[in-house]
Amino acid sequence: MKVTIVGGAGGVGASTAFNLVLMRGGHELVLVDTRPEMVVSHVMDLEQVLELSPGCSVRGGGEGDVADADVVVLLSATAITAGTPRIEYLARNAEIADGVAGLLGPGFGGVLLVVTNPVDPLVTRLHRRTGLDRRRVLGYTVNDSLRLRTGLAKALGAAPGSVEAWVLGEHGDLSVPLYDQVAVDGKHVRPTAEQAAAAEDYFRGWYPAHVALDSGRSSTWTSGLGVARMVSALDGDGELWPASVVLDGEYGIAGVAVTVPVAVGRGGVERVHEWELGPGELEALRRSAEFVRGAVESLAH
Repeated sequence: MKVTIVGGAGGVGASTAFNLVLMRGGHELVLVDTRPEMVVSHVMDLEQVLELSPGCSVRGGGEGDVADADVVVLLSATAITAGTPRIEYLARNAEIADGVAGLLGPGFGGVLLVVTNPVDPLVTRLHRRTGLDRRRVLGYTVNDSLRLRTGLAKALGAAPGSVEAWVLGEHGDLSVPLYDQVAVDGKHVRPTAEQAAAAEDYFRGWYPAHVALDSGRSSTWTSGLGVARMVSALDGDGELWPASVVLDGEYGIAGVAVTVPVAVGRGGVERVHEWELGPGELEALRRSAEFVRGAVESLAH
């Protein structure tokens, strides 16, 4: 696949490219950014990584590398500032996303993977503006589920990587953790109220605590590896992921994107899985969808 990473000079973009090289998937990787000197720096460095992990190709590119890509990864964004919730970046990042939408062209046949925040309103807006099939515009949100898994592992005394847990809904304050869907080493586990509360504190507190460091970086390693694995899944057949996608009646939601469990493959979303949710979970999922809808509509005013 040709994978064009828009925002490839940033930390997450470079980390994504690095992880894709390590996976040896044979992809053509193209880094696009408004900072060409950083692109050249990363490419010069990654060329030596290819000597240790051959199989891909890596180069810098430009706007012309967007329209013919099999996967366009949108990472470009305004700088993160301490104490600012994700939704506050919507207007400025929508301008960036609109610029990328204008480069796709009517013949674009690939998948648009949105990582830029706030991801759910941007997926919704990009679907509307491009006219692409909803299954070919999806948002990367697995970090929510990973943070919940880390919090649960700490609370349960489980090893990293042994916990399976899912977060649906809006990628933000209205996200919906599913405590009835938790498993450890493949066996269903129901956390106690105290364990769930501890995991929730970790999960909810991670982003504000990280941003408060004012380090000038985002979740470079987590997102880089996660995005790379999701890109690889888009070259596969039916792997299950949490991802933001515009719904068409699933869960009683239509016309707006939130995170739900999906099977992904070469056409993007192959299937939206409709899990049985508790009444409180389903209500929370629908509330988060209405929040996203309101955010998208606010851009029109």
